[in-house]
Amino acid sequence: MKRKIAVVITARPSYSRVKTVLTALKNAPDVELQLIVAASALLDRYGNAVERIEADGFEVTARVFNVLEGENLTAAAKTTGIGILELSTVFDNLKPDIVVSIADRFETIATAISASYMNIPLAHIQGGEVTGNIDEKVRHAITKLADYHFVASEGAKERVIKLGENPDFVFNTGCPSIDIAAKVLENPQLDFDPYQKYGGVGAKPDLSNGYLVVMQHPVTTEYKESRRHVEQTLLAIKQINKPTLWFWPNIDAGADGTSTGIRAFREHHTLENVHFFKNMDGTDFLRLLANAQVLIGNSSVGIREASFLGVPVVNIGTRQNRRDRAANVVDIDYQEEEIVRAINQQIANKSLGSSHLYGEGNAGVQIANLLRTVDLRFHKTITY
Repeated sequence: MKRKIAVVITARPSYSRVKTVLTALKNAPDVELQLIVAASALLDRYGNAVERIEADGFEVTARVFNVLEGENLTAAAKTTGIGILELSTVFDNLKPDIVVSIADRFETIATAISASYMNIPLAHIQGGEVTGNIDEKVRHAITKLADYHFVASEGAKERVIKLGENPDFVFNTGCPSIDIAAKVLENPQLDFDPYQKYGGVGAKPDLSNGYLVVMQHPVTTEYKESRRHVEQTLLAIKQINKPTLWFWPNIDAGADGTSTGIRAFREHHTLENVHFFKNMDGTDFLRLLANAQVLIGNSSVGIREASFLGVPVVNIGTRQNRRDRAANVVDIDYQEEEIVRAINQQIANKSLGSSHLYGEGNAGVQIANLLRTVDLRFHKTITY
């Protein structure tokens, strides 16, 4: 009988984090893949990741609409609560043998709570890491709920074990998103026109002589400052005046401040060299990133995939605090002139190699094989 493996995707980045795992599971003859898409992954304003998922040939088993509008702390908490209610119904209908929860977003803990209370074995991808916002609490809480841990680095593995988890069920597989980066490095040429393929809004600067990429999200513990934060980055990008491809923020509390700050800035300033995108296929995005001069913002992409690709990063603020990083990252605060100096410094940083801090590029197959073969359990003995 096939093992029923339910994978829950709740946000745009979660799909790229797990795409190679899904491919390996889909191709496994002894697996019934149950793909559940929920939360912001279903919403057009955040790039409608479900369309990309289906375009890649995956069949969506269930959709869970649970996002409460507001983009503030109360909305995040209520969205999580609705997610628990809705996912519990989905799990009751599908009766999976094991559930997979991805990373650390606030919607993700709904997956972990529902599976745990229903005595369904829970696997967690990317536990054991540290950062500077609410994701830290969510990630470690999911670790304590999870039965199996597929971590992305040795440091993460050590932290999960220190949290009291049985070392026999903690596996350093690397990060599945590095699998895609490894494929991109085999053929890194920018072989598509991002404006033609993905639309977006704003100027269409010539990219042939180099360009910047910006991905800046709100910080949940500083959400009231999100508009001021993004305005400092906008002022820096305007001052540098180089071709820039800017990606829309995620759904975290404070996203309304970030997006409002961008819209208001565009009304009062001419951004002659900046183009804005909602979303992009993971492989295309990493190919775009691989050819960029610098990535600016506070996305974990700068810490993970950019390190493997050898792309210089200007990491702004506290969102990625204490996360293991390679030599490609410069950390600064939300100050226009500091951002400008760091970008210019990183543009000149051309000697970066590829870091394998987050894996070798074979995580997806490793995780899929473990999901297929581990002895199923939902009761664990804590080791501390």
